[in-house]
Amino acid sequence: MKQTFIKRAILPVILVLLLSTLLSACGGRSQPALVNGKINIVASFYPLYDFATKIGGDHVNVVNLVPAGVEPHDWSPKSRDIQNLTKSDLFVYLGAGFEGWVQDTLDSLKKDSKTVVVEASRGIELLPGTEDEHGDEHGHDEKKEAGKDAHGHDHEHGNTDPHVWLSPANAKQLAVNIKDALIQVDGAHKADYEANFKKLADRLDQLDGKYKSELAKVSKKDIVVTHQSFGYLAKAYGLNQKAIMGLAPDAEPTSKDMKTILQFIKDNQVKYIFFEELVSDKLAKTLAKDAGVETLVLSPLEGLTEEQAKKGDDYVSLMENNLNNLLKALQ
Repeated sequence: MKQTFIKRAILPVILVLLLSTLLSACGGRSQPALVNGKINIVASFYPLYDFATKIGGDHVNVVNLVPAGVEPHDWSPKSRDIQNLTKSDLFVYLGAGFEGWVQDTLDSLKKDSKTVVVEASRGIELLPGTEDEHGDEHGHDEKKEAGKDAHGHDHEHGNTDPHVWLSPANAKQLAVNIKDALIQVDGAHKADYEANFKKLADRLDQLDGKYKSELAKVSKKDIVVTHQSFGYLAKAYGLNQKAIMGLAPDAEPTSKDMKTILQFIKDNQVKYIFFEELVSDKLAKTLAKDAGVETLVLSPLEGLTEEQAKKGDDYVSLMENNLNNLLKALQ
């Protein structure tokens, strides 16, 4: 009788503990934690998280503010994110107008905060924020409420294209800036950071060389994409990007835009329209159906999908996937 009572009393406690564990596991990526005894780095989105993790190695704990499956343009920091940032040793953000929330966040940092802040795009020549290299402009900005999201943060990119990381050469410069900042914060492990950076830099150099050699062989150079993310990639490898939407992936094309894209597809014998995983593919599929062509993924690497995170994909593997799809589309 007594044993039965004890079992009945303990069972609800166990269930509560299990439920708490499951909930914390499900929310783990969106509620990251700092770790004692390591250099705590907060990165504003995935590529910076990936590079900081590889360069820092065993000496760092890196928090990616934007969880897997979330498009960074749609994300704004919550109070827990601000707390992590304030308590971190190093905050890495892209700059170039990509994070519309970052200036307000930096202004709100406590004066006594010891967080070192690095703008990772420093030293990279920025492209103008026009529709593509040929200067097509669709006027999407006029259709948006001053570029503000539901939290009041400005997600417009201004006069520059911030998607610098989609060129491996630019990605290497991002890594240089992260490495230098890490050494500033933790000079005791400089040799390790330098060695880890060299491994990453070698991989990025190999990736760049592969893009150059493989894309030099294709006869077609025109790519149709949903989101104007690939200006730096196009410039680096002699491609011509034609975007359905603007720099922000939620911009809405007009009927005139759609007609222009359909004519471009016909005139240039484009066989595929590229879409990305973190935003709806409905528009790309509708346009592809109207044009009688197919669709393929071209990831802007602004974040990982849940599946990619489970597989262990990283910047280099996803850029290799992008290259394979580009080669398929440009044959």
